[in-house]
Amino acid sequence: MKETKKLYKNLQKNIDTVKAMNGNSCDINSRIIHLKKNTLAYMNIESVASDDKVSDFLMRSLREDVKDEIKLSTKKVYQHLKNTILNSKMRTVEDFDNLFYFLASGFTIIFIDGNHSAIALETKSVLDRGVAEANDEKNLRGPKDSFTENYMMNLGLIRKRIKDSNLWINETMIGRRTKTKVGVAYLQDVVSQEKIKKIVDRLEKIDIDGILDCGYILEYLSPKQYTDFPKAVTTERPDLVCGSILDGKIAIIVENSPYVIVLPGLFMDFFQTADDYYQKPSNISLSRALRFLAFLITITTPALYIAMTTFNQEIIPDRLLISIAVQREGVPIPTIFEILILITTFEILRESDIRIPSAMGSSISIVGALVLGDAAVNAGIVSPIVVIVVAMTSISGFLFTDIDFINALRFWRVVFLLASAFMGLVGFVVIGIIFLTKLCSLEIMGTPYLIPFSPLDQAIIKDGLIRRSRNKMKYRPDFFTKKNRRRLGADQSEI
Repeated sequence: MKETKKLYKNLQKNIDTVKAMNGNSCDINSRIIHLKKNTLAYMNIESVASDDKVSDFLMRSLREDVKDEIKLSTKKVYQHLKNTILNSKMRTVEDFDNLFYFLASGFTIIFIDGNHSAIALETKSVLDRGVAEANDEKNLRGPKDSFTENYMMNLGLIRKRIKDSNLWINETMIGRRTKTKVGVAYLQDVVSQEKIKKIVDRLEKIDIDGILDCGYILEYLSPKQYTDFPKAVTTERPDLVCGSILDGKIAIIVENSPYVIVLPGLFMDFFQTADDYYQKPSNISLSRALRFLAFLITITTPALYIAMTTFNQEIIPDRLLISIAVQREGVPIPTIFEILILITTFEILRESDIRIPSAMGSSISIVGALVLGDAAVNAGIVSPIVVIVVAMTSISGFLFTDIDFINALRFWRVVFLLASAFMGLVGFVVIGIIFLTKLCSLEIMGTPYLIPFSPLDQAIIKDGLIRRSRNKMKYRPDFFTKKNRRRLGADQSEI
């Protein structure tokens, strides 16, 4: 274990050591103040500290606090400053590792010559964007705010929604070099303490140079079971996180990340949105049915088309089969290559739409899809029916926003496609069985991944496949928590 180096009594030696630790970087600022009987100094990093706070607040406070310092002995100056400087956050620093952590966090360090300890005062500069509307998870109703890169602001967005003393937040620091704060938020009287301990233990065992985003944490939290589908929900919406916490789930907030991790993330969660609960249940039930239908279309349609047109043509009605044959007349390449070419082209257009500036992204992707599709049909490279199949497949995939879930859909779409190309409907059915078996075998934090579909839970499925009315949702799902499950007063269902 690395041994921490204590501060020196000599003020100038402390300043020189800190500068040497950071290679005399240009943004390290220090100033020595000579008084009648004592010598003080302050140090900060200009790029993360606010010059206004240091000049207008700290220096004025120091001047007021030490105006009578001639009456104080050297030993009492340190304690006098600690008791009189007005600052909401004050820390005592005794070693160089902690000292540089506070410097990099926007604190200003006050040294008193002849003392082993220094005083750290928060003078952070505002380096974060303000609370804005969510970019990736659009909603029709409900709150418009989203998480930011500011750790404390993200905690505040949760606190202002759940004003309960049972909302506990365990904090740990991860990363030898970045020292990133990671908070675990949960309802103490609802969530099993064993689950919390297991998550905190996994976090504390992470030994890495740095954590730059919540995606780093996900790789360490995921169990050893391999799967393409995500086992955690990452969201930028505070209302979704708070709703999950009230259901008995656990939220992980990572400093400098505008996304929060929610555990456990089940298969059903990716078919629901936060604003499902801000609209009429009957309308949302239809929307959820459409999402499940879109899931089936985006993952199986190309494979079914290849299987039926290449191997199992007897399934297709005669008139439709003749129409497909006429459209394919003159196309020189097999159907599998037609679909692969179009799917690959669409994925390239989609990636380019994400990477290029937003002002021109939509127009380029739309024009690219129209021009390339029309040109490919006119050139006789692909048939019109294949363009329709790929378009249906791609549009159905737009209903999902989680990038890990989308990538899983891409992977299994290709697996189904290749199996159907080699073995027709037999290959499609075999891969379908493997796909369902794989999903049924997964679990996260002791909870089956496919619940409430497998194992079948009729009580929970009423708020999974369909949307139950609020006054009938009396209990939290029992697969998240076994204690304090009631979330609705016993008599309110009769209102």
